[in-house]
Amino acid sequence: MLAEKLLFRRCLVPTYVPKMASAALKVAVAGLSRCSRLSLLRTHSTTANLGQGVPGSLWKLGRLNHIAIAVPDMEKATALYRDVLGATVSDMVPLPEHGVYTVFVELGNTKLELLHPLGEKSPIAGFLQKNKSGGMHHICIEVDNINAAIADLKAKSIRTLSAEPRIGAHGKPVMFLHPKDCDGVLVELEEA
Repeated sequence: MLAEKLLFRRCLVPTYVPKMASAALKVAVAGLSRCSRLSLLRTHSTTANLGQGVPGSLWKLGRLNHIAIAVPDMEKATALYRDVLGATVSDMVPLPEHGVYTVFVELGNTKLELLHPLGEKSPIAGFLQKNKSGGMHHICIEVDNINAAIADLKAKSIRTLSAEPRIGAHGKPVMFLHPKDCDGVLVELEEA
């Protein structure tokens, strides 16, 4: 009877399944970028609350501010969100220091930022050359102290795309983190 149970069990759950699951878990953890590992450590830390001024934790990650989408045709994209989907959209605003035109789409819990090239040296023009139909460009997450966040992340070998924060579309300091350090995602930090 015991032999039949073991045989039955082996037929239903081969011994390689747990080994495969273990290997997949190891690959998933090893594949996390430094940015993801820092996020996991911050989320699952057993130390004091980050907002309590613990030395070395002088900043705190906040809410998702927006998701930016590069668009080849700003009028068409704006019409999609405003006229077809019924969203509230802002006026188009030029940001020459960033080389973009922006339109914000209000979603209630966050925003979409539509980006279109402004000028020949626009980073969005290069993105659209590689992605003719447009697509997701970056995510923006709020921080309570951008200078402390930048110093801390640089100390942890997370690269930034500029030496100093610049003023972003909301009139607040922003900094972009290198996508190779953040799972292939361009991350913008914005001071809340």
